Amino acid sequence: MTAVTPVPTPFAARQGLGGGPMATGAPARPQAWVVFTGRTDLGWLKLLRQGFRHCFVLLRQDGLWLRVDPLAAHTEIEALALPPLYDLPAWYEAQGCRVVPVRLRRGHRRPAPVALFSCVEAVKRVLGLHAPAVLTPWQLYRHLTGRAAAP
Repeated sequence: MTAVTPVPTPFAARQGLGGGPMATGAPARPQAWVVFTGRTDLGWLKLLRQGFRHCFVLLRQDGLWLRVDPLAAHTEIEALALPPLYDLPAWYEAQGCRVVPVRLRRGHRRPAPVALFSCVEAVKRVLGLHAPAVLTPWQLYRHLTGRAAAP
């Protein structure tokens, strides 16, 4: 039986994993955006505010785009092969979505609060956001944009 050598990915190579060389200097800080949409196939989500029935995360680091989309049945994590200067957040805005740039929060000393799994909770975990009162996509949008009341 022949041993299989893992193919290094850009992330693995940068961290010194997977056999790739260490990158010189510190890796670029990942950029993140939360995308809000009103499109849904689940009837009960139509009770939520129009335009804010689902949310997911876009991440970009060193030119690589990732989409983390927590759905009802599973979570899709997709690496997107896009041109280096492609503006994916602008594309989602052109599709009618609201897109909010966010900063990833790291370095918490306590675990995230226990909560039911939802797209909002999954997005909060990716962001490192500990906000137990934020339960719906609309509440998350208001929290991220600093809006205390409905427009």
